[in-house]
Amino acid sequence: MQAWLTVLGGSMILFCTFGTVQSFGVYQAYYSSNYLFGYVSSDISWIGSVQTFLLFAGGLPAGKLFDEGYFHHCIGAGSLIYLFSIFMLSLAKPHQYYQIFLAQGIGMGIGMGLLFLPAISVTSHYFRKRRAAAMGVVLSGKLLTHFHIHRADLLAGSSLGAVIYSIMLNNLFNGSAGFAWGVRAAGFIDLGLLVTANLVMKTRLPSRRERPNAKPVDMKAIMSDLGYWLCIIGATLTFWGLFVPFFYLQVFSESHGLSKTIGFYAIPIMNASSLFGRTIPNFLGDVIGPFNVMIPCTVISGGLIFLMFAATNLGGTIAFGILYGFFSGGFISLITPAAASFSRDLNEIGQVFKLIRIGITSFVIAFALLTGNPIAGAVVEVNGHYIWYKPLVFASVVVLAGAVCLIASRSILSKRKGTNRL
Repeated sequence: MQAWLTVLGGSMILFCTFGTVQSFGVYQAYYSSNYLFGYVSSDISWIGSVQTFLLFAGGLPAGKLFDEGYFHHCIGAGSLIYLFSIFMLSLAKPHQYYQIFLAQGIGMGIGMGLLFLPAISVTSHYFRKRRAAAMGVVLSGKLLTHFHIHRADLLAGSSLGAVIYSIMLNNLFNGSAGFAWGVRAAGFIDLGLLVTANLVMKTRLPSRRERPNAKPVDMKAIMSDLGYWLCIIGATLTFWGLFVPFFYLQVFSESHGLSKTIGFYAIPIMNASSLFGRTIPNFLGDVIGPFNVMIPCTVISGGLIFLMFAATNLGGTIAFGILYGFFSGGFISLITPAAASFSRDLNEIGQVFKLIRIGITSFVIAFALLTGNPIAGAVVEVNGHYIWYKPLVFASVVVLAGAVCLIASRSILSKRKGTNRL
C-alpha cells in the first residue's frame, strides 16, 4: 500500500511542477498579446526557460539531500517556496516584467527544483523491476504498482496536469476571471495536491548517514565514462530544441490565422498525447531497452519539428500535436533510465539505485533548457513579424544531432555489456 501511496504522491508533485512547465505556452501567448505586450518573444521565453532550468539543475543538490536522508525536508521546503511564489505571481502587475520573472522564473523554479528529482528518486525504493516503467509512470502521470501481480492503475500526473492547466488557464486568462484569479486557481489546486503528497510519501530504505559501510560512488569512473557523456551530450542537444513547440505552438497557430479556440487547445492536445507517450514507450523500454525505444522517438521528434511548417490549418495542428506529444514524451521519460543504465553497480542508483548519474544529467541538460527557447524567441521575431523557419530549423537540427550522439552512446554501451537489449 505504501508503494502505491508514494507513487501517487510523486504523480501529484509532477502534476504541479512538470505540468506547469509544459503549459508555459499558454503564458507565452498571453504575455505576448496582453500582460507583457511590447516585450519580444525572447524576453518572455526567458521566464519559462529559467523556471525549467532551475527544475532540472536543482536535481543535483536535491539528489544529494535526498541521499543523505532529507527527503521530507526537500519536498516540504520545495512545496512552501513553490506555493509562495505562485501566489506572488498572481499579484504581479501588467507590464512589470521583473515581478513576473522573479515569481514565476526564479521562485517557482527553485521550488520545482527541490521537488522534482526526489519525487522520482523515491519510487526506486519500491521498484526493483520495471524501473523504466516506474519512473516513466510518475513522469507521465500514470501510477504503476505491482503488488506481485503486475497490476497497473492509471492516475493523472504531469501530462494530465499540463492538459488541465493549459485548458483552465487559457479560459480563465481570457475570460471574466482574468490573470490574477487564473493563477490563484492553479495555486489552490497545487496547494491541495502538494499538501497531500507531503503527507502520503515515505522513504523505505536507510539514508547514507544510516549506512556507515556504504560503498562510495566512484566519481572518477563516472567522469571518464565516454558513453555516458555522449548520452549527456545527446540529451543536451535534444532538449535544446525539444521544448520549442511546447512554448510556441499556440503562438504559431494564432499567427497563421487560426482561431483562438484552436490555439487554446493546441497545447492541451499535445500534452494529452504526451501522456501516452510517457507510458507506452516506457513499458516497451523495459522489454527491449530504453535506448532502443528512445532513439527512434528522438529521430521522429526532430523530423516532426521541421514538419511543423505544415501545421497551418486545423487538421495539421491536431495531427502535429498528437504525433509530437507522443514521441517527444517518449524521449523525455526514457532519458532517465537510459542515463541510469550506464551505472556499473547498484550503489550508484537511488539509495539502492543511487541517482548520481541522473542528477548529473539533469544538471547539464538544464543549461540547454535555459537557452533553447530564448534562442528560438530571438530568431522568430523580426520587427514585430514572425519568421518561423528560423526557430523550427534550429530546433529540428539540434534534436537530430542529439539523436546521432545517442546512437553513438548506445553503441559504446552495447559493446560494454555485450547485448543489444539497451
